[in-house]
Amino acid sequence: MLLRPNHDLEALAVTRRSLAAGVIAAIALSITALAQQPAKIFDGNAWWAHIKFLADDKLEGRETGSAGLRTAESYVVDHLTKAGLQPAGTNGFYQPVKFVSRQIVEDQSSVALVRDGKTEPLSFSEDTFFNTRVDLAQEEITAPLLFAGYGLKIPEKNHDDLAGLDLKGKVVVYLAGSPEEIPTALSSHYQTAGERWKPLKQAGAIGVIAIPNPASMDIPWSRISLNRNHASMELVGPEFNETPGLKLALTFNPAQAEKLFASSGHTFAEVAALGKDRKLLPHFPLAVSLNAHATLKTGEVEAANVVAKLPASDPKLKEEYVALSAHVDHIGIGEPVNGDRIYNGALDNGSGTAALIELASSFKAHPEKLRRSLLFVFVCAEEKGLLGSKYFATHPTVPAKSIVADVNIDMFLPIVPLKVLKVQGLAESDLGDRAREAAQAYGVRVQPDPEPLRNSFIRSDQYSFVRHGIPAVKLDTGFDPGTPEQKIFKEWLTTRYHAPSDDLSQPVNLDTAALYEEIIRHLLMSVANADASPQWKADSFFRRYATQ
Repeated sequence: MLLRPNHDLEALAVTRRSLAAGVIAAIALSITALAQQPAKIFDGNAWWAHIKFLADDKLEGRETGSAGLRTAESYVVDHLTKAGLQPAGTNGFYQPVKFVSRQIVEDQSSVALVRDGKTEPLSFSEDTFFNTRVDLAQEEITAPLLFAGYGLKIPEKNHDDLAGLDLKGKVVVYLAGSPEEIPTALSSHYQTAGERWKPLKQAGAIGVIAIPNPASMDIPWSRISLNRNHASMELVGPEFNETPGLKLALTFNPAQAEKLFASSGHTFAEVAALGKDRKLLPHFPLAVSLNAHATLKTGEVEAANVVAKLPASDPKLKEEYVALSAHVDHIGIGEPVNGDRIYNGALDNGSGTAALIELASSFKAHPEKLRRSLLFVFVCAEEKGLLGSKYFATHPTVPAKSIVADVNIDMFLPIVPLKVLKVQGLAESDLGDRAREAAQAYGVRVQPDPEPLRNSFIRSDQYSFVRHGIPAVKLDTGFDPGTPEQKIFKEWLTTRYHAPSDDLSQPVNLDTAALYEEIIRHLLMSVANADASPQWKADSFFRRYATQ
């Protein structure tokens, strides 16, 4: 296009000046935003150095009760001492915990389907295996099977999969998951073994068969089955038995589940398709019975939680504690994958343990005046069913009512840039609001759980605090659905989660780890120095636990 002399040249000059002014303004705004961000004190390097110790082959995967876990916890105590923290266990920094271990004796155990008078033996590797977290009855059990959908009774949403079903003396088959109208945290709560069993027991059921939802399996069946005989554990004492009367508990391979549904008038394919989209499921008797016998080997195991405190100075609020938790254990030595038998647990949960060490140390290097005290809780036996945190929350080493919040770190996966922070428990208390504010201070946006089928809310230690009325959140590196980042996370879960390849050879993003630690520290100080302690939202289901 031709420009007219003078007039158009002047207009062009004005346009250029406007563009330049706009660019300068944008740069100034960015500089201002950066200047407003809190000063950063972490770089990720010390965090990774801790993981290099914790996930070394010499610690043999930090199995609960093992020498490797004791070495890891001694390392933690050494760094807490150097950071100037005070012991807050029952024996110095330690809180001893006792367990009973259970292991199936496969060559003395059996599972079979009985159809039309004919017995069909099932394979422990390909079809099903016993869940030894349950105190299984060591007697032969023969019982009819009934499919009860998701097997849930949720009074708050008027959902009852058991309504009208005759469950007396039966083994209930269910698909893991819940209907879409059930909020994520509520859905997860009612899918815990204890909450699920209560109405089943009341209805007269004697056992359960869980079919993992194919749409939410983190680990392929081949790897799940590989370590099926790994010892399970439970806390010593009847107060911790959440499934009294449950005689039989099995997990069934979804790829083989048509064996259960044959001749029932339904197929597992039909059920799985509905379950993928969290649709309502049918309920019906199955045309087979189950014959099973479990033989268990039991033993005693001792381990410990590690607890430290950073006292505050406010005369009124210093007796209140903001807890920061992470589990130190992993699953030890298991069946080999690609020739490797050590399940190092670098990111699960060396990452969280290292972050707690770093955060504890940061308050010595960069002191802050805190109104509330901080409590650093390194728990054991998370991989056995949140047992260390369950014990601590039931028998805290500080006055129970003094713990006002818990921020939990578990496998936060710094494997992509930190642009989105996933907050479990985001909508349950105003602690979620404070987590949002802490993330936004560093230019990171927050999201609730984008994958509700995975039941993440109940699968880590914050849930133990929640069940004792303490507002809690778990913070993770997040992603937007349908993005390349989601594929990276899915690949990690498929290939590295609870596998020997969660080791020191995997790539990590140190910038993400450092930024994550900054956000956690900001959140801790925010809660510690606020006028009011965190409170449950009025509509949160978990609010009831605070008044019990």
